[in-house]
Amino acid sequence: MEIADITSLEELTELLTILPEPHTESGMIAELHEEKLTKPLGALGRLESIIVWLAHWQGCYPPKIENPSCNIFAGNHGVVEQGVSAYPAEVTAQMVQNFEAGGAAINQMCAYSDVSLQVIPIRLEHPTRNITEGPAMTDSEFIAAFKIGALSVKADTDLLCVGEMGIGNTTSAAAISNALFGGKAKDWTGPGTGVDRNVLGSKVKSVAIAVEKNICHKKNALEIAVCLGGRELSAIAGAVIYARKNRIPVLFDGFVATAALAPFEITAPGSLDHCMAAHLSAEPAHGKLLKELDKKPILDLGMRLGEG
Repeated sequence: MEIADITSLEELTELLTILPEPHTESGMIAELHEEKLTKPLGALGRLESIIVWLAHWQGCYPPKIENPSCNIFAGNHGVVEQGVSAYPAEVTAQMVQNFEAGGAAINQMCAYSDVSLQVIPIRLEHPTRNITEGPAMTDSEFIAAFKIGALSVKADTDLLCVGEMGIGNTTSAAAISNALFGGKAKDWTGPGTGVDRNVLGSKVKSVAIAVEKNICHKKNALEIAVCLGGRELSAIAGAVIYARKNRIPVLFDGFVATAALAPFEITAPGSLDHCMAAHLSAEPAHGKLLKELDKKPILDLGMRLGEG
């Protein structure tokens, strides 16, 4: 089954059950090579396991990073109406323009590292519906955004990094996390762009209302992603699942991207084995969410930008 052929959540769920496995032989070769090096066993720490992981998914040793790509997806959220952000929804489009002009932090990182940067805005003029009033998207809207993400990945990519931009999307990420893993709304809700106490209170309340309003306790993980997510979150998932189908290793960035992928790991455990968490975000709930997914971040630099 190809991603382009998917028309329903049921078909997407079926696709997740037939994803390719890692290339075991390449991983074993990498492990044997590490053991032969003149050094104490395990002296390179996680660097050793990262090399083995790359070899597993690229299917070769030594692994190569010749065509890395950073794909940033942008979307707008109706829940901004609830006063959950320090910025208006218009800032999403302004940031997309900044990316395209080369003025954002990720532009500098990609230029320095020789990484191809793609910025994919998705219907910014049509925000998702307000999740405190009902579902953010229909199934067809979710799948359409998922396919946009999949189509954005170039076939020759050998390492994919994914990030996002969307005013209000940490509210969606908190709601998804709360619906999937339980607890109280405040356990999953943080300051995002740096909101004050009053705005944070509105944000926590909005997350709680959204989870209750959408009757999330009666929905499966992908249905929760539809009801509480956003187009850029769906696109991140599409890019990552396309990468899995083509054995492209993935680094994902931040709380929002992690929340975008969580429903897929719940639906099909192991579907994110080709992914590593690039870093631990300063957003308080990110570490908790990574633990739920059994993902250990590579870096902890106190960042909270989400741009990939």
